[in-house]
Amino acid sequence: MTYHVQFPGLGIDTTVNTDAFHIGDFTIKWYGVIIAVGFLLAFLYALSSCKKMNINQDRLLDVVIVGILVGVVGARLYYVAFYPGDMYIKDPKSILYIWNGGLAIYGGIIGGLLGGAVMAKIRKLKIFAVLDVASLGFLIGQGIGRWGNFVNQEAFGTKTTVPWRMYSENTEAVVGGAAHPCFFYESVWCLLGFLLLHFFTRKLRRYDGQTFLLYLIWYGVGRFFIEGMRTDSLIAFANIRVSQLVAAVTVLASIVLLIVFRKRTSLLGCGNAAVMELNRISDEIPEDEINEPDIEPEFGTIFGDLGYEEAAEADHADDSASAPETQEASEDAEPKPAEEEQTDDEKTEEETGE
Repeated sequence: MTYHVQFPGLGIDTTVNTDAFHIGDFTIKWYGVIIAVGFLLAFLYALSSCKKMNINQDRLLDVVIVGILVGVVGARLYYVAFYPGDMYIKDPKSILYIWNGGLAIYGGIIGGLLGGAVMAKIRKLKIFAVLDVASLGFLIGQGIGRWGNFVNQEAFGTKTTVPWRMYSENTEAVVGGAAHPCFFYESVWCLLGFLLLHFFTRKLRRYDGQTFLLYLIWYGVGRFFIEGMRTDSLIAFANIRVSQLVAAVTVLASIVLLIVFRKRTSLLGCGNAAVMELNRISDEIPEDEINEPDIEPEFGTIFGDLGYEEAAEADHADDSASAPETQEASEDAEPKPAEEEQTDDEKTEEETGE
């Protein structure tokens, strides 16, 4: 399908085709391609962050793969569950047609978090440290993925006359004119959030999980207001928009948790310099020390728990606990050379008469 899209106030006039290319009789949609690109960039960022975050890259790979798969399922089921009408009841197999659109971001986040957390537990990774990396990846994926809505000419807002208004066949049919480009608002909001939280994570983060809580607040606030402009929102009950309800709950819950955890100083990787020093974390963590599988340190130095290096030292001390006893035994068995030398000197003195 082809749309004629205009941004009259900006002098932009273009045509977009929902089909990217064809493989035989199978059509690949731009929506799916753009979503895939968003996933790929998020994935590459997560892997590149492993060294700074002190997360084992191989084990995180398993977490990301499972998180993406479960996230896609969650996004689709969330959309289908709140979709108005009986289309999916009459044609259940259409639930599988995700390339035609119909993925709910919050469903993807919930599914990705659940699937990823379970795999992180199985692979013995610190879940809160993984959530910090995942939240930054979410912002990248969401910021890129929203352009799939532009190609499909969906996720736009109410009628408006602002200079950046968007007009197409779809906006004319739904609102009778140009509309707010809500997909663009959310894309910019997510990419800006990524830049800010990336800097925060590298330089200011005080404990594992703090970036994730800030992500929930940042995205939730933006989504709450942007969702209020949209004309295609999923409705929960009594005309309450599902995404606004979820956004409000997550923002409030995250604020409470930030207050509760305000004194925490437990880090696995990069963050506030003073807290890193407190946890004995260097800025550049050697590859062979990243998330050692044989050591399961408990961080939280304000509670007297062992940090990573202290746990490693304790483990080394246990292995060499019997060394002093062995050394003492060997010393007892050896002759004392000093006494022998003294006896030889005395004999020499007696012979020479000195």
